Parts: sequence; structure tokens; C-alpha cells
Amino acid sequence: MNYLLLSGLSFVVGIIVGLTGIGGASLITPMLIFVFQVPPSIAVSSDVVAATLMKVVGGFKHWQQKTLDLQVVKWLALGSVPGSLTGVGILYIIKHNGTLNLDDILLRLLGIMMLLVALSALAQLLLKNFVPQLQLPELPKFDLKTNGGRFQTIGIGSVLGCLVGLTSVSSGSMFALVLIAFFRLDSRKLVGTDLSQAAILLFFTSLGHLCLGTVDWSLVLPIWLGTVPGVLVGAKLCKITPQPALRLVIYTILVMVSWKLVYPA
Repeated sequence: MNYLLLSGLSFVVGIIVGLTGIGGASLITPMLIFVFQVPPSIAVSSDVVAATLMKVVGGFKHWQQKTLDLQVVKWLALGSVPGSLTGVGILYIIKHNGTLNLDDILLRLLGIMMLLVALSALAQLLLKNFVPQLQLPELPKFDLKTNGGRFQTIGIGSVLGCLVGLTSVSSGSMFALVLIAFFRLDSRKLVGTDLSQAAILLFFTSLGHLCLGTVDWSLVLPIWLGTVPGVLVGAKLCKITPQPALRLVIYTILVMVSWKLVYPA
């Protein structure tokens, strides 16, 4: 295992996460599987624990900069935290069942989740930038001042939280789509809000994965050494970097990586 290379690549991922709010698990987990030949179950669990500190640091930085919406963070977390623990519970049952191969299941789930996230975000980005005159049906905006809006937020947080507990993917990407579609957040508050809710979600998800016994601390520590300074650099650059071109590159990469996971050669 080349730990220097692992930290270096993690630093790059940290910058991407600080800049865009997406790409953490979607890039690190496949990197562990393909570049460092780590079994999927260990890669997912170790990435969840490693990503927690990165997201906490990034979220705190955005909180200092006042580039987040605390109300959205709170109500999403009320749904996503129990949802993620449910997802980890499902993994626990599969692992101790003995009749199913956890690594094979996770590899496919990971690929499908990444493919859905990347294709959805890529389609939205391309339509918004290249066909701006196209009027798509607008989704309802969640009003957190009403009970209905709060229940809707908790509900969608629960579903996505469960998927994060299962695969480690979408704590940033899929939630970012929800923030755009249902809360109409501007780009700066979008990144900060996304990182902050992901920090809360992943903290509790990581506790569940620690109980699974599939966390490898020899992977977690080098990832921390790279992602934590990287996310601080990315958060600083967030205010001055054009987002659309960067997101287009990232989502294109994610589509290719996820396809490789779903249909390995």
C-alpha cells in the first residue's frame, strides 16, 4: 500500500469537495477499490469514517463564512440520521446472514447509486447551461415554516440517508440535487449547506460502520491527512472558482467510474 499516494490523491479529492460539496465518497471509495485493491466492504466503511472529519471541517469553515442555511441542515438531518442507521442495519444483517456476498452486493449498489447521481446531475447541468430556454416542470419548493414542508424534508432525508448508510455515496451529490430542486439555494449556500448536513449524517453513519467491524484505520488516517487540508483549500477557493465547468468534469468522471463498478471488465 502506497500511503503517500493515498494521501496525495485524497488531498485532490478534498479540494474538489470543498469547492463543490460533492465527490467525496463518489471518488474515494472507487479509488480505494480500483487503485489500491481494497475490498468493497472495507472501502465503503473506511471511507465513511474518513469522510466524516473532512465534511465536519468543511462544514465548519462554511459556517464561519456564513455560506449555509442552518434550518435546512437541521430538518434534513432529522431524517437522514435515522435513515442512515437503517441502511447500516441492513448491511449488518447481510454480513451476518452468511448466504450473501457483502462485497459483491456493495460493488453493484455502489455503482448503481453513483450512476444515478452522476447522470441526474449531469443532465440537469447540461440542460441548465446549454438549453436555458427549455422550461422544465418546476418541483414544489419545501417551506420549512410549515409542518408539511418539514415532514417532506424529513422524509426525503430519510430515504437518501438510508442509501448513504448502504453505500457511503450521495451524502454530497444526491443531497445537492435535493437542495437545488426543493430549496432553491444559491451556489454558495448550496455547498456550505450540503457539507454541513453531510457532516452530521456521516458522523452517525460512521458509528454504525464501526460496529460492523469493517473499518481499516490504516486507510482512514492517510485519507484524513490528505482530505482535511484539501477541503480547507477548496472552501477558500469556492468563492472565486466558476462552478459549472468544474461540476461538468466531475460528473463526467463519475459516470465513467460508476459504469466500471456496475459492469466490471
